[in-house]
Amino acid sequence: MRILILVAALFAPLPAAADRVLSVGGAVTEIVYALGQEDRLVGRDTTSTWPEAARDLPDVGYMRRLSPEGVLSLSPDLILAEEGSGPPETVQLLREAAIPFVEIPDGFDREAVLDKIRAIAAALGVEERGATLAHDVGRALDAAAAAGADAAHPKVMFVMSVQGGRILAAGRETAADGIIRLAGAQNAMTAFEGYKQLTDEAVIAAAPDAILMMDRNGSTELVERVQSHPAMKITPAGRAGAVIRMDGLYLLGFGPRTADAARELSLKLAALGG
Repeated sequence: MRILILVAALFAPLPAAADRVLSVGGAVTEIVYALGQEDRLVGRDTTSTWPEAARDLPDVGYMRRLSPEGVLSLSPDLILAEEGSGPPETVQLLREAAIPFVEIPDGFDREAVLDKIRAIAAALGVEERGATLAHDVGRALDAAAAAGADAAHPKVMFVMSVQGGRILAAGRETAADGIIRLAGAQNAMTAFEGYKQLTDEAVIAAAPDAILMMDRNGSTELVERVQSHPAMKITPAGRAGAVIRMDGLYLLGFGPRTADAARELSLKLAALGG
């Protein structure tokens, strides 16, 4: 089992029953709600936009640019933070303030989702609820994977942005790669890990059947820029205008809704295939 809980506050053991919990990371917050522990939350970060009720909580800012003043103003007795939250200086200050800081492991596959659930449940002292939720989510993910296995396996390029006339796309070891594969499709970009700006030649050689993007403010303009990109226009996706947009947290969060996101993406891809 790949559960890794890092307690950044070395001299601050987890409280027996933390009731002032700060949740940092959209999937982390979703899991807290799915465990029925939302009444213990006193705040969240900007990426925590689901469920809708979470938006009513005080917002301490973007997960990678946390302000120690903003966090401390909520007087949390436990911080649950997605792996990579920071910056390190803020985490260090919180450590010195003796606030338990539990880092929840990230990842982009079935086991990663279940590990997040178990880690958060353990930190909150609700292991039985965590086991039940992990079981249910695991079954849903298995069903989504089985449905995806019967799909046509189109090549999908996830586009984050267009910068300086070059497309920024997702390669291996990314959330986009994980959800594309879970939906039964192929990531069109597998020659690199992470995100990379592509040459026109790389875009044409990838020949994606569909373009996948996050649905967010300004995404309509971005879609137009992608579709009008000279290299993209030559690809099967460009010629067909095959663009799929989905909510970013839903699509890439790898939390309790990931099975639904994978099934929806698979259906959208099938619809494009006619």
